[in-house]
Amino acid sequence: MTVEKQTTAHGDVLIIGAGPVGMTLALDLARRGVDVIIVEKQSADAAPRTRCSHISARSLELYRSLGIAAELRNAGLPRSHPQDVAYVTSLTGHELTRIPIPASENAYDSSGYAHSGWPTPEPPHRCNQLYWEPILREHLHNTPNIRTFYSTEITEIEQDPAQVTARGVTSTGEPVRFDATYLVGCDGGGSRVRKSIGARFEGDEVISGTRSVYIRSRDLAAKRRVDPAWMTWFLNEYSYGCVMALDGTELWSVHFYLPAGRTDFDSIDPHEGIKAAVGTEIDYDIVSVDDWYGRRLVADRFRDRRIFICGDAGHLWIPMAGYGMNAGIADAMTLAWQLAGVVEGWAEPGLLDAYEAERKPVTDQVSEQAMALGLANLDTELVRNVPPILLAEGPEAEAFRAEVGRELYEVNFGQFACAGLNFGTYYDASPVISYDTERAPAYDLATYTPSTVPGCRTPHIWLNDGRSLYDAMGTGFTLLRLDPAIDVSELCRAARKHDVPLKVIDLSPAEAGDVYRCKLVLSRPDQHVAWRGNTLPDDASALVDLVRGAANVS
Repeated sequence: MTVEKQTTAHGDVLIIGAGPVGMTLALDLARRGVDVIIVEKQSADAAPRTRCSHISARSLELYRSLGIAAELRNAGLPRSHPQDVAYVTSLTGHELTRIPIPASENAYDSSGYAHSGWPTPEPPHRCNQLYWEPILREHLHNTPNIRTFYSTEITEIEQDPAQVTARGVTSTGEPVRFDATYLVGCDGGGSRVRKSIGARFEGDEVISGTRSVYIRSRDLAAKRRVDPAWMTWFLNEYSYGCVMALDGTELWSVHFYLPAGRTDFDSIDPHEGIKAAVGTEIDYDIVSVDDWYGRRLVADRFRDRRIFICGDAGHLWIPMAGYGMNAGIADAMTLAWQLAGVVEGWAEPGLLDAYEAERKPVTDQVSEQAMALGLANLDTELVRNVPPILLAEGPEAEAFRAEVGRELYEVNFGQFACAGLNFGTYYDASPVISYDTERAPAYDLATYTPSTVPGCRTPHIWLNDGRSLYDAMGTGFTLLRLDPAIDVSELCRAARKHDVPLKVIDLSPAEAGDVYRCKLVLSRPDQHVAWRGNTLPDDASALVDLVRGAANVS
């Protein structure tokens, strides 16, 4: 009797899906000492998708801590290429308005643009997934405590009180089995992991349809008459959409957005659409055509015991403000330190109850804002029926285009300067945060108010020695102290008792500014405020137990 060979592997955390979210989660877990297995059904040399072209400031803050932000900034468009967002009738027609965003070489020292004065060490970066996903993949392959299994599809998932087991098959038919303490599904909108835990999407199945055409053309840049931009939106009688510069020379992604409620993709002929977008005939080759739906769907649960979901497996929405993939990275930022704490033993399993309690409400909020923005762009009479005067000549047409430009700027500035989505989200119902009586400041796409209210992002500042506060804080908990005379030894002892990683940083009044009003602020590993006060609490041990998920453990 022949026994079929089976590959078996054991790890602390098993990740299903090696897209940007899965790879980011794996890298963050690995640098915290966790043994990671990551499984991907595509081959190791599969070409990345070209969907995501925006890495948010919040994502780059995480990549900075992983040591790869500089590599990402050097990828994609040439460093001298403007990252503006322009609105035109066509690339050879009239410019309606422009949102100025500097080239990456000037990202840190420019003023008067969409990200001026943002309180972060890492402004956003416009770079297509085609270029930055391979950077993540290279780091994934070079990290010792990450094991990768490509060309492997998981077909069965089960769990018991001690572990999770996933079974599947390789592309050559070899059976595989993976055992892990925890499993995270980063396997996209059709997630097998989500289905395995009985979670269901809720929301709007279809808001509109988009036809995306990926082309290669040097002729486009040669014949374009409007100034170069990272993203050039066009509005004319044929369609409303955008041309995205991928490499600044010959690779372009052209997206045709159908008005809200429409999904008749074949109403867009790629060749006619490209001619209308550019405004003239050009030479080009079509690399691929991708039809997809804009949605607003959020899973009704993000966890079942030892199994979690991140990214598109837990939420899908219309890609306005560029926050679909970036929201998944925010999921990973939250889950990584919590899983690592439990695996390493300084946290109790109760810490993991915070993941869904924190991320799901924020996901609901962000998805609703993205949907509202999408409808503000797509559910309009102007998009459904472009008036001929928009393309006409003469003073009356110029005045009309100027008014349209003002409206487009007002509606869309927030999505390309979305400080609120980057920094304003807060956790107001977490079981591992010690709240006080002050409410977190409200936020919208563009509005952010720095705050140390527990649950808010720990406000970023630059230290007197020129370092970023986040660089100084490291990967564990940090107690920020504005008065060095305050004795915090009791809190430090309570942390050491359970091996909770904690460091103390003293801030001068000049460094702290007006935003740090309390003399003590406890920041979590994901740079969210866990507690604040002017003196230590009466029971420092109880605070440590709360933030490590042990408050309800006997």
